[in-house]
Amino acid sequence: MHLFWEHGYEGASLLTLRHAMGGISSASFYAAFGSKEALYRETLMRYLGRHGSIIDALDDERLPPRARLEQALMGSVAMQTDLAHPKGCMVTLSATISSEACASTRLLTRTERDATRQALKRCITAGVSAGNLAPTIDVAGLVALYDGLVLGISIQARDGVPADSIRAGIKHAMAAWGDDRQDTAS
Repeated sequence: MHLFWEHGYEGASLLTLRHAMGGISSASFYAAFGSKEALYRETLMRYLGRHGSIIDALDDERLPPRARLEQALMGSVAMQTDLAHPKGCMVTLSATISSEACASTRLLTRTERDATRQALKRCITAGVSAGNLAPTIDVAGLVALYDGLVLGISIQARDGVPADSIRAGIKHAMAAWGDDRQDTAS
């Protein structure tokens, strides 16, 4: 998983992958996984199972919508700057730029990013429904703002921007939401 996360789909060569698996032969690799793409799909699902649950906070109805968003963003910073694994987000970084031959892996990661955008939209819409945001708020604009922040966290983490700086940026970005008009509503 870490090779795809660190080097991207195309950057993780078959030779590098086989070497990381103890130097297995090409025949053994293909017998075990079927293809490099199949291995990538498997590792992406493992990544999502271990690290992708951060966005689940966006749908946590026990919290007010603003708190859901802030928790998801802060959790994203914590995960993406953790020294126990490659920095950044595998979904954002591993297959966004690749050749046409890798269109299916780009589509796979785009589908996951679309799911995040939909979760952001549900959270912001819940804020409107709860009266925390004005009914005239530009929901699509806020989704674009916070989605851009989610994607940007990945690049900042990979570039070594300190987690405290990224968290400070999130505090400023939360100003676009403002203070909840009814902080107790959820």
